[in-house]
Amino acid sequence: MKSYSKHSNMKKNIFIGIIFFLSFSIYSQSTPNQLINNFFEEFPKNSDKAIDDLYATNPWSLRIKDGIERIKKEINSYTVDEVGEYYGYEPITNTQLSESFILLSYIIKYDRQPLRFTFMFYKPNNQWRLYSFKIDAELASEIEEASKIYFLNLD
Repeated sequence: MKSYSKHSNMKKNIFIGIIFFLSFSIYSQSTPNQLINNFFEEFPKNSDKAIDDLYATNPWSLRIKDGIERIKKEINSYTVDEVGEYYGYEPITNTQLSESFILLSYIIKYDRQPLRFTFMFYKPNNQWRLYSFKIDAELASEIEEASKIYFLNLD
């Protein structure tokens, strides 16, 4: 009976290792747009998992676990009572600085107010990874400021 148990545990460990390798391979082969699509597919179901999957693209993220937990806590603070129902997302901007650095910004549509998610991706070699992820609710004041007459091109 013990040999069966050891054999079963070994199979289980190999299976877990294969799943981990395949999931890492899937993320490492992805473009920033694919990573964003995966994020927003998971986000309404399980925002913590969506964030973990996003940060899993960057091996350096292990050093900022506290920061990742703060982001999760902030996102989880936007409850239905606080911001209303979640209705989806829309792209705001896509700014590519170079072949290896890109910023993607999205409006997150809640019933009461919009939020903005800003993602930066970096490709140091042949794999895209999350470089930065920010959340903010300053869209209204920002667009109001941008509409002031001294920013307008009146030519």
